[in-house]
Amino acid sequence: GSPNVSTATAVREQHGHDESMHPCAPPDVVVWPQAVGQVQELAALCHRCRVPMVPFGTGTGLEGGVNAVQGGVCFDLSRMDAIAELSLEDFSVTVEPGVTRKALNKHLRGTGLWFPVGTVG
Repeated sequence: GSPNVSTATAVREQHGHDESMHPCAPPDVVVWPQAVGQVQELAALCHRCRVPMVPFGTGTGLEGGVNAVQGGVCFDLSRMDAIAELSLEDFSVTVEPGVTRKALNKHLRGTGLWFPVGTVG
């Protein structure tokens, strides 16, 4: 429904670029799934209709990966932000895709663990 789907130009443009130098390429529609089952149903529908799917987290990437160069459906995963399980014994945590590094570190505060900004070298 409307609180979870938008075709508004401003929303589409917000989801059509990241922090990269690439020009905005907005999707045709933005959806906010809130459960794995919704993502599965949307992905199956896009696959059947041969519509591109573009995942969107926070829009801070530097590669242009959220640019919908062929249009399609943007899956904004920010509302899927649950931290499902934390195991201090094996230093692992299970999170939904909308969990940010800052939110995770807030959850980990007081455990002696943290999730640093990663580097690829």
